[in-house]
Amino acid sequence: MNAKIASPEHSQRIVSSSHLVSEKSPELSEFEFGLIIAAHAFNRWMIRCMGAAGVKDMTPTDVLVLHHINHKGTEKRLADICFVLNIEDTHVVSYAVKKLVAAGLVEGSKRGKEVFFSTTGEGSALCMKYREVREACLMPGFSGEAEENQRLGEMARLMRTLSGRYDQAARAATSY
Repeated sequence: MNAKIASPEHSQRIVSSSHLVSEKSPELSEFEFGLIIAAHAFNRWMIRCMGAAGVKDMTPTDVLVLHHINHKGTEKRLADICFVLNIEDTHVVSYAVKKLVAAGLVEGSKRGKEVFFSTTGEGSALCMKYREVREACLMPGFSGEAEENQRLGEMARLMRTLSGRYDQAARAATSY
């Protein structure tokens, strides 16, 4: 094993796959493991928060799609939803939208060849109930102080930057 990775400082790294740790950036493996457990925790949170808000049979994608359709009270096309949520498989979002329409939370209106989706009154109310649960259960863990919010903003920007790098790497891997 490389001496750099085997040093005491590096042996304390928490990673999911030690064979993927790179000399160039061992911290990236730590980030990836953090991302894995954060993604699963966030998905679990969305499902449980939506359950507490009153709907128990939603997937994380259903929750994300509902909230995005409700975002700013404007109608959204399927392609726009996929683009903003960075979901490549349109059928995954299409299935979520169909489930939300069947549940009476979303409705579509056709204009020409395009269908525009918006939340129904029930869908909008559910989003606000989700917000209430979020405020009651998640937000007490945060101070709301400027320094904490600044760090969260920096992390958000870093995650968007890294998602671009992963997207580029995915395109490169397609033709590798």
